[in-house]
Amino acid sequence: MFEKDRWKTKFITVASGQAISMLGSHGVQFALIWWLAEKTSSPLMLGISGIVAYLPMSLFSPAAGIAADRYNRKFISIFSDLAMGTAALIYAVLLSVFELPVWTVFIMLCIRGIGSTFQQPAIQSIIPQLVPKDQLVRTNGWMQLLNSGSFLLGPVIGASLYAAFPMPVVLLTDVAGAILASIALAAVEIPPLPKAEKEKQHFAAEVKEGIRIFREDRKLFHIVMAEALCMFFYGPLSSFYPLMTSEYFSLSAVYGSAVELSFAAGMLVSSLLFSSVLKVERKIRVSFAGLFGMGIMAAVCGLIPPVYAGWFLFAVSCIGLGAAGNVHTIPLTAYIQETVAGEKMGRAFSVLTLISSVTMPVGLLFSSPIAEKVGVNTWFFISGVSMTVITALVAVRHTAEQRRQ
Repeated sequence: MFEKDRWKTKFITVASGQAISMLGSHGVQFALIWWLAEKTSSPLMLGISGIVAYLPMSLFSPAAGIAADRYNRKFISIFSDLAMGTAALIYAVLLSVFELPVWTVFIMLCIRGIGSTFQQPAIQSIIPQLVPKDQLVRTNGWMQLLNSGSFLLGPVIGASLYAAFPMPVVLLTDVAGAILASIALAAVEIPPLPKAEKEKQHFAAEVKEGIRIFREDRKLFHIVMAEALCMFFYGPLSSFYPLMTSEYFSLSAVYGSAVELSFAAGMLVSSLLFSSVLKVERKIRVSFAGLFGMGIMAAVCGLIPPVYAGWFLFAVSCIGLGAAGNVHTIPLTAYIQETVAGEKMGRAFSVLTLISSVTMPVGLLFSSPIAEKVGVNTWFFISGVSMTVITALVAVRHTAEQRRQ
């Protein structure tokens, strides 16, 4: 199935295209969120934006996973990417012609959420079709390395374009990224799954089968349960980053982009280590360590005083957050790609998307009013302590169960 060295060229082509797409997406996302933060200065409004972005994932994740297993994964990914690019183009045209109210950003975020919901399980399921099993940790490290580069440069591009051009021009970078990513993926031949593995079942049965994957593998069940509980607290933090810079530290969009850069730098370094020197044997244990590190770093962010020097400590803590996130995600992704059958992989990844998409809006509904009253820094601290305790408790239970077996 995997021709010597040819899989590397195919993988790099696909991964690079996705990185370019995310480069445009992250730049636009940063500009949109910063625009919303400047217009409203409200954690509640930023919380609503996160709910609107993640709610489609809650609604469509089961269908997206089944679609990735049942239909052409390449087509799904290309169509989703181009649909998001088209939405950005339409919104850019409307913004240049009309004085649209701020709430219209929610529509844009909702459309992007739907597109991402279908694209993510399709792309994640394509990778094991291109890459040998013994190379999955390394290639996931490279995938995250390219993604981290997008995280790193995206906010810089977004902040620069936001400062220099009107929003319609900024949105066009998303359009360009979607087109280039689609061309790259279209140029790669994806090995088909065996026909016997594509047998169709009833929709409800396929959803249950996706959930059964996690129930039958106790290692996977424990880490996913810990992730779900932690994401309730951690998910809202991404919506509050701009307010930590603009309201808590009273600094400009340039500093906001630097925070995003710090987070991406942590992702970049950890991705580079996974893709080169790190060899992970106990993937679930390492994934638990990543969750624990995310909790520690979030708690530190909440303890920093609102002074100019404190912002630099906040940026350093964000490096740790980005690195810890990869320590959790990369081994978990590789474990799923190694252990789950190819014809069920889309459903497995869609369940992960469903978990994050459900916990994110619920967490925002809970956290936004609290952050509005006590401040976003306090929610960072609450989140960090909660995540640390949850991860420790689930990890202890996981270890005890593994020793009994």
